[in-house]
Amino acid sequence: MKLNALIGSGMAAVFALTLAACGGGGNSGGEGVPTLRRGISAKVDTLDPHKSSAQWENIVIGDMFIGLTTDGPDARPEPGMATHWETSEDGLVWTFHLGDYNWSDGTPVTANDFVFALRRIQAPEVASQYASLLYLIKNAAKVNATELPPEELGVRAIDDKTLEITLEYPAPYLPGLLSHYTTFPVPSQAIETYGDAWIQPDNIVVNGPYKLVYWRTGDQLVADKNPTGFGADEACFGRVVYFELEDLTAVENKIQAGELDINNAFDGARAEEIEAKLPGWPRTTPSLNTTYWSFNTQQAPFDDMRVRKALAMALDREFMVKNVLTPGFEPAYSFVPPGMDNYAVTRPELEWKDLPRAERLAEAKRLLEEAGFGPDNPLSFEFIHRSTDDNPKVAPVAQANWADIAPWVDPIIVKQDTKVLYARLRQSDFEVSDAAWVADFDDPINFLYLLDSNTGQQNYGDYSNPEYDALLQQSNRELDLDKRAEIFAEAEQLMLEDYPITPMWFQVTKNLVDPSLTGWIDNAKDQNRSRFLCRDGLGTSE
Repeated sequence: MKLNALIGSGMAAVFALTLAACGGGGNSGGEGVPTLRRGISAKVDTLDPHKSSAQWENIVIGDMFIGLTTDGPDARPEPGMATHWETSEDGLVWTFHLGDYNWSDGTPVTANDFVFALRRIQAPEVASQYASLLYLIKNAAKVNATELPPEELGVRAIDDKTLEITLEYPAPYLPGLLSHYTTFPVPSQAIETYGDAWIQPDNIVVNGPYKLVYWRTGDQLVADKNPTGFGADEACFGRVVYFELEDLTAVENKIQAGELDINNAFDGARAEEIEAKLPGWPRTTPSLNTTYWSFNTQQAPFDDMRVRKALAMALDREFMVKNVLTPGFEPAYSFVPPGMDNYAVTRPELEWKDLPRAERLAEAKRLLEEAGFGPDNPLSFEFIHRSTDDNPKVAPVAQANWADIAPWVDPIIVKQDTKVLYARLRQSDFEVSDAAWVADFDDPINFLYLLDSNTGQQNYGDYSNPEYDALLQQSNRELDLDKRAEIFAEAEQLMLEDYPITPMWFQVTKNLVDPSLTGWIDNAKDQNRSRFLCRDGLGTSE
């Protein structure tokens, strides 16, 4: 029976139960289809590549869409829709040559699909949170601000199979950026017909190895192999089920019941216990991922740098990392994580990194008193934190750390659904909030641009410093990578001393992976596409 017919007949619940009952350790699903069952850590809000900004949504989106380049088995960029490309001597003009690939509705993927997509993400009515990531394309910022028409964007189709992209400045990291979902082509034919509903199972058109066939919000999504999609011929599993699982205890129970093959998170503080309980399942490796906490710099009292610095100094990162978080995490006193490419300089750090905690607390109290707080004017504020991963465990520690400054410091902690928290961050609807950033591509600018005053929604606390912005602009014009790294270091040091954020810890990846799966490669980008995964005894499915 066809899945769409099953769902259309009002039997979606029956279909969901069938999927949940898939047996054989994931070897088969409904209708005997080899099925991979993946847990993702939060609810999916959108599958539109231009409207998503969530790592867990990328797990699904990246299985369905392919850009000019794509993530390889180790997450390094390799040719996708583009088979090869050339770059002008000045590094500003890139010419991409597309292979013969089709959308799932049978229409060819052309250079005009990329022109349409790259113009669309800059359209103000789309309100993409990630539009600023692509401001390196000529005129992108002005198009996004409606100062220029979309036709002035530095992207053009020379012919159906040749795409030219002109940049504002040289970007040697462009192939890596082009594997990010913000740069993916999207089907104009579906969007023009269905509007925002184009991502629904009955309407979606994709060019990747899997195509969405079912979506029940808050529960699960299902994608079946798209036979003509890029990479489908190497895909082992005929179906992928994505479970929206925030409860890590439920994850472990589901694994023990034989109902889950992968989950993108686990309780890191219990790593040894989980290894004993699920031998071979926990997988960790150093990651390009920083947890940092933001201050709303436009809202009193956090418009006062002394308040921000005091709260940053009081946090006992060492205790959190040693006693609460996943083994392998490191306290962070800078923003850009270790291991980042193109940053071969002495890394900037907060100057009080090695100060004993008692001295940190004394200085924090002095700063707050200098800012006007004390017994007669207590400091009370709200700290919101994500409901997923280790974050709920760390929040009470932070609350106690801040209360250690003085009896008149009154922090209130509030747990938020992760999706809701990030929505509040984008609207600057917070006082102090936790957040994290995972590299989209391997270059310091991918972290540092978040604090540029022109970045928009992802500059959560509305930090603005013209000197910082100017340094980032200078880095864009510098072709010498060593000199460019020095500019980055100067900019990062300046930003750290302003305290719009406080770095908290550098993370390791945390996945639970069935040891019988093959093709999984731990990598700093924490990206493992479903098409590369298989299981002992399974061959490529049709």
